[in-house]
Amino acid sequence: MASEDITKLAESLAKTKVGGGQLSFKGQSLKLNTAEDAEEVIKQIEEFDGLEALRLEGNTVGVEAAKVIAKALEKKSELKRCHWSDMFTGRLRSEIPPALISLGDALITAGAQLVELDLSDNAFGPDGVRGFEALLKSPACYTLQELKLNNCGMGIGGGKILAAALKECHRKSSAQGKPLALKIFVAGRNRLENDGATALAEAFGIIGTLEEVHMPQNGINHPGITALAQAFAINSLLRVINLNDNTFTEKGAVAMAETLKSLRQIEVINFGDCLVRSKGAVAIADAVKEGLHKLKELNLSFCEIKRDAALTVAEAIEDKAELEKLDLNGNCLGEEGCEQLQEILEGFNMASVLGSLSDDEGEEEDDEEEEEEEEEEEEEEEEEEQQQLKERGQGEQDSLTPKKIIESQDSTPVPSPPVDVATFLAFPSPEKLLRLGPKCSVLIAQQTDTSDVEKVVTAVLRISSVFKDEAPVKTAVQETTDALMRKAFTSATFNSDAFVTRLLIHMGLLKSEEKIKTVPSLYGILMTLNHMVQQDYFPKSLAPVLTAFVTKPNRALDSCSFARHMLLQTLHQL
Repeated sequence: MASEDITKLAESLAKTKVGGGQLSFKGQSLKLNTAEDAEEVIKQIEEFDGLEALRLEGNTVGVEAAKVIAKALEKKSELKRCHWSDMFTGRLRSEIPPALISLGDALITAGAQLVELDLSDNAFGPDGVRGFEALLKSPACYTLQELKLNNCGMGIGGGKILAAALKECHRKSSAQGKPLALKIFVAGRNRLENDGATALAEAFGIIGTLEEVHMPQNGINHPGITALAQAFAINSLLRVINLNDNTFTEKGAVAMAETLKSLRQIEVINFGDCLVRSKGAVAIADAVKEGLHKLKELNLSFCEIKRDAALTVAEAIEDKAELEKLDLNGNCLGEEGCEQLQEILEGFNMASVLGSLSDDEGEEEDDEEEEEEEEEEEEEEEEEEQQQLKERGQGEQDSLTPKKIIESQDSTPVPSPPVDVATFLAFPSPEKLLRLGPKCSVLIAQQTDTSDVEKVVTAVLRISSVFKDEAPVKTAVQETTDALMRKAFTSATFNSDAFVTRLLIHMGLLKSEEKIKTVPSLYGILMTLNHMVQQDYFPKSLAPVLTAFVTKPNRALDSCSFARHMLLQTLHQL
């Protein structure tokens, strides 16, 4: 290490905060690649008597540095809190599991008894979960109370590995007479989907001690929501449920409402942007009215709730003396409905708890059209569930919890209706794409007018929206995208610059004067672009434009940090 680098590191370490058993290197942007780079960090760890909390957030730790830091931790038996979020910035995905294994093994060797483990904002994917799987199953985590894995890109596979590790930890710790008593679980922005959520629901049902669950933005639909609801019913101490930006629909909302009736400690319910709709909102309102006397916050914003249902929610909070916030913004009340809502709350002397209604969508009148849309969505969900069950070779799934996590499914095979390109593009789903058959890539390319940039952008977004890490779907998405974009980019009439511009607008990364609905999640398109930019048909001149916009700060991109990291890494290598 050069002398100037040592000086710079020493200056950073001078800012290290020590106190209350905590050693903090938080936010110092230390680049610890080698054992030599980590010498000063190791020295401070070794010299710290009674180390109870170690903060490494906001630095970047390589495999070799992790090994020597781990060696220093082997003697720190009093360590209880590991604040290790955002500590692999710029690292290859393959570097993270071995680094985590080294650190985890050190904690096991030390005989530490952890209370908190925070690995949030580390884009390690499913393989990364393997990196701390052994730690979770070890005596070091029998005492764990807080597990935070926000924004890690775990996916379905990672969720299942995590769930199995938690169940094993509970089994082993129970055998020792002190069962795992996890209180806080955080795993937002991880693409867990139904299967990942259901696996975790089984673990939650076994644990039974949860007080806070935060799982926003995970692509969970009503089967996963129902599984979680049934598991939550077993966790009677729950105070906070945050499932923001998943898709309940009426089925999921009704199941969750039924669970809420049995929970007496609930303080915060965040079901914002969860598409509970009017019937679901009424069911939740009934649960609120029957009990939940400790409720402090109720968020049902952006859920397509109509006026009458919203007013029912307002009426349900009449005797909730501890309520501090009611959020019904972004629903369909209309001007008159907003006024009625405010009047009801004023009558309860609770006008101050109502949040802004500035994004109200206005009152809708097309009841029949909405009902048809709801029926179509439910039919698609049922269709997809049946296909998933057939693929797994099961008609009924029982949980290991005291209750069933999944309701019995009819094992009788249901014939799948034929699918054409138009149907898939109108209502895309992984199952529909696969049912188009081996010629799906050719069919979609043939039936998309590549002279129309907007149609190409729409098609790419629809295809990428069904992206999954599972091989059959991933391959189908990539092959279909390749066929379409090869045809487009090799066409003399195709405007590549206009394509990228329109794509960025639809992704919400570039502003437009037009009112355009942006895609709800960027994960699929980012992962598809990561593949696309590596192909010979992709004009390399477009790479700097993509890099510039994907690098800019953006909330939508923040929720897909793993996919964003993968794409930027690929773009920089072009």
